[in-house]
Amino acid sequence: MADFRRLLTALCLVALFVGLASAQGGINGGSTMACSTTTTVTPTVRSEGFTELVGDIVLNCTGGSPVAFGQPIPQANITVFLNTQVTSRVLSTTGGNVSEALLMIDEPGSSTVTGYGPGLGQMVCSTPLGGCLEYVGNAATCNQVTNPSSCGVPSTGTGAFAAAPNVFQGVVSGNAVTFYGVPILPPSSTGSRIYRITNIRANATAISGGGATPGSITGSISISPANAFTINQFTFTVAAVQAGLSTALRNAANTGSSSGNNFNQCSGASFGTSSGVLLQYTPNFPTAFKTRTAVGTFQGPNGTFYSNTNPTASSGTSTTFQNVPGQVYNSESGFILPVANGTAGLADWGTRLKAVFSNVPSGVSVYVSTYNVASITTASSNQAQLVVSETAPDATFGQVQGASSTNFPSSALSVGYTQVTIVNGTGTATWEVLNNNYTTATPLAFGVYISYSSSPQTNTPTPGPMSVNMSYAPNPTNGAFSASNAANPASVNIIPRFADTSTAKTFATVNICQTVLLFPFVVTNSGGFETGIAISNTTQDPFGTNVQTGSCQMNWYTAGASGTNPAAGTTPAIPGGTTYSGVASNTTWGVGSTAFTGYMFAICNFQYAHGYAAITDVGARGIFASYLALVVPSGTGGRCSSGCTNGYEMFSH
Repeated sequence: MADFRRLLTALCLVALFVGLASAQGGINGGSTMACSTTTTVTPTVRSEGFTELVGDIVLNCTGGSPVAFGQPIPQANITVFLNTQVTSRVLSTTGGNVSEALLMIDEPGSSTVTGYGPGLGQMVCSTPLGGCLEYVGNAATCNQVTNPSSCGVPSTGTGAFAAAPNVFQGVVSGNAVTFYGVPILPPSSTGSRIYRITNIRANATAISGGGATPGSITGSISISPANAFTINQFTFTVAAVQAGLSTALRNAANTGSSSGNNFNQCSGASFGTSSGVLLQYTPNFPTAFKTRTAVGTFQGPNGTFYSNTNPTASSGTSTTFQNVPGQVYNSESGFILPVANGTAGLADWGTRLKAVFSNVPSGVSVYVSTYNVASITTASSNQAQLVVSETAPDATFGQVQGASSTNFPSSALSVGYTQVTIVNGTGTATWEVLNNNYTTATPLAFGVYISYSSSPQTNTPTPGPMSVNMSYAPNPTNGAFSASNAANPASVNIIPRFADTSTAKTFATVNICQTVLLFPFVVTNSGGFETGIAISNTTQDPFGTNVQTGSCQMNWYTAGASGTNPAAGTTPAIPGGTTYSGVASNTTWGVGSTAFTGYMFAICNFQYAHGYAAITDVGARGIFASYLALVVPSGTGGRCSSGCTNGYEMFSH
């Protein structure tokens, strides 16, 4: 609400200033320069992003009374207000939050606009908090015959001086960015003056942007003094906001969705399609995944230039850089320009995609592919690469989870995997986007598999589900930055950065090995009969089975739909190679002294349980009947690969 009031107040002031401007004339006492406002390209930005680049704002100005030769050029402060926080990188906090947001005059360095201004270099005003005083003078190249447009232009003095600064850094405060001391030189009756505002980043997480109707980031401009120029459009849209990422689990062959893989505690797991799943990250629109820069090279923090397509080695020096006014680069970086206090527009990395693995039991190893893959065992074109961490600088691109670059796939025919470091059941893998054609929304999939050695005697690995959260990175989940300061560029200065909108997905589950036994007829304390029950744990065998120990839960069901079932009971632990026996009237695991006639399921927490029942009259004067329990194949330990009838292993006695 406070931001809305601030914006409303600003709009009212703009309207007031316009009225005053028309009453008192132009900034230099003559007629007022008139400017039309446009957003040359309105990008779609990600609703998960705290530092989304909005479209350039262009003021195209004409008319106004000229300023006399040799006179100082009037100055004005130009402020852009957004309906959300401005999060452009702060490069200096001395006296104010001097940022990477830039205002350029007359498109310096442009190849699409003619005239004196576009032919100039990009010269940055060295005092962004106060602006630079400029004069109407003659540039050193002034020649009325060969270069008349350089005569009577902004200069550093009143004679034939060098061209004056034409780039101004913005100062960020909340929802606003202000450019101080911008020279306002009306073009009068010939030509036009262009003011381009670029590198404004915005907190898109504060904008509702889901579903079929995207949200909008809007802006407005305020001028001080108000008679510096007039504007024909006070509010405008600078970006559409839409959720940028969808995630899903895919099967190892990448032919369909997956609900995760199931593993048995009593059986080990190793690499293979049966133990793997794919993590799929899908951009919801073509520009939702971006490279760090778009021109093929980027400069790392150590000053070395790297290639977007081969970031493991330096590429010497950059021959091209993204510093042409009005050019759309579709990268995380904007308009890149070295300034006195840093580099404006340069992002720290390309789009990063994160997987946070949790509830990973001790003894389980998790491996991820170092590049995106087509299937768990098939490589794809390298569009994203594993990096050390979500905030690791690109200068360490060749390092993944402590491994050297030699661990990467050596060709497109192989898939390299790297073990994820798991601490207290949690581990993280992060990949960075290397390439994107920006014309189609192409999913990226990464292989994941687990391995472990089985030790059911020590309850290893601990049974239960393992989950993964898939999101953009970096985000606050693992402490990359504070969520409360995420939209404050003076406190958090990494770009890009995102909110964590992920939900947990189960990618693997370790199940206890069980055998289910059905005792189809049990009678006790009824008509003088009793049932003796014996259960053998046959995991000690000559076939190399892991010897296991576990108890059996006895579930009793009375005959008849309206009968009341006795409470379930549990036997003591039955070691491998032993048999546990007792009577159904046992008060610990049986039905007790109540008369019972029905059946019983024994769920045993070990493989290869087998059961025997004998029904006798009280006092064991004679055996009425005996049978072997049926092994129900719903457990994991039934020897029922053959010889089964109607889902049960049958025996004849």
